Amino acid sequence: MVSTDWQTDLRNRGYRLTPQRQLVLEAVEKLEHSTPEDILTEVRRTAGGVNISTVYRTLELLEEIGLVSHAHLGHGAPTYHLAERHDHLHLMCRDCERVLETDLEVAEPFADRLREAFGFETDLRHFAIFGRCGDCAAAHAARAADRDPGPA
Repeated sequence: MVSTDWQTDLRNRGYRLTPQRQLVLEAVEKLEHSTPEDILTEVRRTAGGVNISTVYRTLELLEEIGLVSHAHLGHGAPTYHLAERHDHLHLMCRDCERVLETDLEVAEPFADRLREAFGFETDLRHFAIFGRCGDCAAAHAARAADRDPGPA
């Protein structure tokens, strides 16, 4: 449920917490990493008259004022989550499509190397690393072992 802190935060910045904004915030909170289309589907469970452009405009406003954030977890639309959960790195499983989160400090040595070698400042919060989660990696290894006849 949307907290009164969000209502206060919006009002302090000169915005009202409209029913559409509240529904979008609640959907982002419930779905965690979700595309605007996923958010629209969730919002429509409560309010049938909301359209995708309303969701996009609302997400843009909520991100501008710091209540939501987005990350790019593939080639499709960005995914949104609450900004209070923003400072994490996304690990995206290519097999099951599960999104794992880890602290940014895990990738700090990598960011430090990029800074040292190229003078490049990396924004790890919008960064996703693709691979296989532990469960899918184990299943893949088991399938590979089943196919490998071993030494002849």
